[in-house]
Amino acid sequence: MGTTRSDDPSAPAGSGSGSLLRAIRARPEDVVDVFVYVVVLNLAIEYLPAVISEGFTLSLLTAVLLKLALELVVIVKGRAVARFRGAMTVRAKVVAALLLWLAAAGSKLVVLELVDLVFGDAVSLGGFWSVTLLVVALLLSRAAVRRLLSDGHDEAAASAPTDPHPAP
Repeated sequence: MGTTRSDDPSAPAGSGSGSLLRAIRARPEDVVDVFVYVVVLNLAIEYLPAVISEGFTLSLLTAVLLKLALELVVIVKGRAVARFRGAMTVRAKVVAALLLWLAAAGSKLVVLELVDLVFGDAVSLGGFWSVTLLVVALLLSRAAVRRLLSDGHDEAAASAPTDPHPAP
């Protein structure tokens, strides 16, 4: 009988056979987010002259890249907000507010540079203002679709009978 990676005492901690896959496995809401991002991105490509993609495949890959980047941005902004709320002095609040502003403004520049680095001239999200509009549209659309899907799921669960064999 062979040993698995998780049975091997010389294997580093956390290197079980499925730990990496579990860490990067997409959840259903992640897949829905990418679909929403593809739609919003392609609408931006159609209606904003500064937003350009050479094809659907590139817009799909851009949507995946935006999903990853925006997830990181949401985490950073969440930490900045938590720091702001936890600040006890005026100085600490000012520093936390500056960090929050830097995360909000800087994230747009990071997204622009990341897309340029990965896709070069094949994809362009325009400048600061067009990418800001795009990011806001992406996040609002994602929230709306998630809310729509969760409300539909909650209503179906609420209307389902709880006892499969009701008393006569």
